[in-house]
Amino acid sequence: MSNPQPKLDPKPAAAKAARLDEAAVAAFLATHADFFERHATLLAQLHLPHARGDGTTVSLVERQVDVLRERTREFELRLKALVENGRANDALAEKIHRLARRLAHARSPRQRVAAIESCLREDFGVREFVIVLAQADAALAALEQRCLRLVAAEDAGLRSFDSLFASGRPRCGRVRDSQRDYLFPATETTVGSVALVPLAAGATQGLLAIASPDADHFNPSMGTDYLARIGELIAAALDAAADRSA
Repeated sequence: MSNPQPKLDPKPAAAKAARLDEAAVAAFLATHADFFERHATLLAQLHLPHARGDGTTVSLVERQVDVLRERTREFELRLKALVENGRANDALAEKIHRLARRLAHARSPRQRVAAIESCLREDFGVREFVIVLAQADAALAALEQRCLRLVAAEDAGLRSFDSLFASGRPRCGRVRDSQRDYLFPATETTVGSVALVPLAAGATQGLLAIASPDADHFNPSMGTDYLARIGELIAAALDAAADRSA
């Protein structure tokens, strides 16, 4: 007696064939874009489930119109975002220009420091910031205040930012507790995130630290080009101030 042959389930084979057929149809339509132009009556007969999933059907043309409308809305949102970003960048550029003008008109070291502070507070809306400079000869000691701190070049707190100085680029995000306490020991504002801007011009080395109570305000993904420009202006101004004080 021969062994009975196992019965094969036709469903998997049928499903596979259906997938192959669908792929073939999709490939055919992709390479024959004029198919429905040559079969206009078929196009009018095709209906698709409505996108809302409420069981109703719409014609293929109507569905295409819906898709085009959705794409148009997406493009409009992208364009709006681009326009808003452009306006924000223009506003930042104007603020940096005002900072440069203020520094150019400052005749004394004290006026330069005052110009930096007033511009950061009034134009950029910064509430909490500090500039830490390594000044071995303390040439700017007479100008030291809460927003301007002078330390020795070998100061341990300043040296904790050596990786920032080595990179030469601003850094945004959260800082270690020890760094936060070093930068803002007397602040009454919660420090959620910080923008760190290295300052280097001539004999001047240090950093600008701007604090925000919002933990996500300064984040690693944000652009830092404008921060770098602000840092360059401040570093040059303070280096010139040090020269005049010497």
